[in-house]
Amino acid sequence: MREMTKQFLEAAFAGESMAHMKYLIFAEEAEKKGLIKLSKLFKAIAYAEYVHAKNHFKVLKKLSDDMKDNVQSCIDGETFEIEEMYPVYKNAAEFQDEKDAVRSTHFALEAEKIHADMYKKAKELVEKGEDYPAEKIYICPVCGYTVEDEAPEKCPVCGAPKDKFVEF
Repeated sequence: MREMTKQFLEAAFAGESMAHMKYLIFAEEAEKKGLIKLSKLFKAIAYAEYVHAKNHFKVLKKLSDDMKDNVQSCIDGETFEIEEMYPVYKNAAEFQDEKDAVRSTHFALEAEKIHADMYKKAKELVEKGEDYPAEKIYICPVCGYTVEDEAPEKCPVCGAPKDKFVEF
């Protein structure tokens, strides 16, 4: 693929991915306000944006037939976020005394550390031809803290109670 087309598709992938997430966030808020049909609209168009992002992702050849490569891509992304991105973002937020940004980057950094470990475990298993063993994965809806099998009584990162965790 020619470089300009590649750059444009990567930008389109990023834009569609952001739109997907933004619309899902809007859907959640609309649902909380009782606007069920508006929530449905946001969710439907979010799915269309996902389809667009997936198409760009495939054309960019970022999806491998070998699951080890896909998991390694996740490890690489999480490692970048842990070692470079979030420490710098958090530092800038601290420097500029942006307390909410400090909190959100701290929450993300702590969750990404767990995600990287989970993906490393997943890669080892995939290399042996095995599936990931966790029956359930729980996510804290406040900070993104992630844990397998059972949610803690209280989130160790933000203090959210067990009953708030989302089960996958």
